[in-house]
Amino acid sequence: MRKAIVTGGTRGIGRAIAHALLSEGAHVMITGREVGAVRAAVAELAAETGRADRILGEAVDVRDRQGIEQLVSDATRKFDGLDTLINNAGVGAFADVAAMTDEDWSRVIDTNLTGVFYCSRAVIPAMTAGGGGWIISIASLAGRNFFPGGGAYCASKAGLVAFSEALMQEVRAQGIRVSVVMPGSVATGFSGPGKGEEDSWKLTPADIAEVVTDLLRHPTRSLPSKIEIRPARTR
Repeated sequence: MRKAIVTGGTRGIGRAIAHALLSEGAHVMITGREVGAVRAAVAELAAETGRADRILGEAVDVRDRQGIEQLVSDATRKFDGLDTLINNAGVGAFADVAAMTDEDWSRVIDTNLTGVFYCSRAVIPAMTAGGGGWIISIASLAGRNFFPGGGAYCASKAGLVAFSEALMQEVRAQGIRVSVVMPGSVATGFSGPGKGEEDSWKLTPADIAEVVTDLLRHPTRSLPSKIEIRPARTR
């Protein structure tokens, strides 16, 4: 039975992953920055899956190192262990480099990359003590396919891919498997380029959740470390 943390679990891809994990019997702790959004998502997920006894939530910003350490401590204590971390929390700010503010640059890098570092580092002791686990980070194809106006976002996702692959080599001998998932266009309402376009051709959050649950089913001898997923057709 999985014991998981899903960051950014109140909506979009994170919420879909939490739903999928709960449906398969996991204990899940979701996070979000706003208390109201976390409470609402916990109640909705409990009602949708019938797993009210297995869903918890905490309001924490992944940029808050002490908050993340407390989150991991709470989840490990409440679940009597921790074996799964889904690094999903992310933000975007899209502007040419000449126009980008210091604040927007820091917000994107600190959330999408430093936050993953804080979360991943914090779970390693609990996973090692429990004999292993999975760290799965949701990156983006923007981490290899770069575009104007995406300097901060593309840098954060490229860094996340590099970080994940380095971490994978550091901890696999401890039974901790690390994977990074790189989705293409996903219909989440994420405020990136093309906002407002017709999006029936895009992937859905449930598609990404299925990739995550498929990864978690892999036998212990295998490690798919980097997964790209894109829509089967273009707009």
